Amino acid sequence: MGWGTDLLLFLFPLNCLVCGRRLPDPDGVLCLSCEFNIPRTDFRNLDHPVSQLFWGRVQIREATCLFRFEKGSGYQVLLHELKYRRNRKAGKYLGRLLGRAMEGTRFAECDQIIPVPIHLKRLRERGYNQSEVIAGGIAEITGIPVNAGVLQKRGSHSSQTSKGRFERFENVKGSFQLVRNPPDLNGLDLLLVDDVVTTGATLEACCKVFEDHYQCRLYIAVIACA
Repeated sequence: MGWGTDLLLFLFPLNCLVCGRRLPDPDGVLCLSCEFNIPRTDFRNLDHPVSQLFWGRVQIREATCLFRFEKGSGYQVLLHELKYRRNRKAGKYLGRLLGRAMEGTRFAECDQIIPVPIHLKRLRERGYNQSEVIAGGIAEITGIPVNAGVLQKRGSHSSQTSKGRFERFENVKGSFQLVRNPPDLNGLDLLLVDDVVTTGATLEACCKVFEDHYQCRLYIAVIACA
C-alpha cells in the first residue's frame, strides 16, 4: 500500500463488520479471527441440509452454503450490509469466500453461474442485485463466467421474511421466466447462486424454469442457510 492509502486509512479507518477491530487492508471486511470463526458448513457433504430442501421438489445435483445463518449471530451483519446498506464490497468478499470453499469440488467445474434475479423495481431501489455481486466474487476465484442475462423476475412480490414454507412457494410461484431470445444452455452444468436460503421456494421456482426449457444439470450455492 502507498502513502496515500495509509493516510486514508488513518483518516477514515475501516473496521471489521463483526467485532469492530481496525482493519489494515482497505479491501478488508472481516479481521482474520472473525473470518476464521465463520460457522461454515461442509461443502463435501452430498446430503447437505440445503440439498435436502429440494428433495422431491426439483432435480438438482447438489446444493450447499457457506455458513449457517444463526439469529443474533454477529455474522448476520454481513448479509444486512449487502442487502440494506448497499455494501457491495461485503457481497464480493462473501462471494470470494464461497468460491474458495468450492475449490476442489464439483461446484467449481460448472459451466456458468446464474445469479437469482430480482425485480426491476427492486434493482432500481438498491442499485444492484446482491446475488449478482456474490456471483462476481465466485467468478473471481473459480473463473466460471456469470450469466445474468437468462432469467428475469416478472412480478414484484411481497417480502418472504414473515411467510411460512407454503406461503413462500405460493408467493414466488411462476414469478421467474426466461428472457426473450434466451441462450442455449442444453447440456451445461449451471450453478444457481443466491444470498440466503430458508425454505428454498425462490430457488425452486428458478429451477423449475430450467427444468421446463432445458436439458441441463443444476447446482445451487448460497451464502447462508437459515
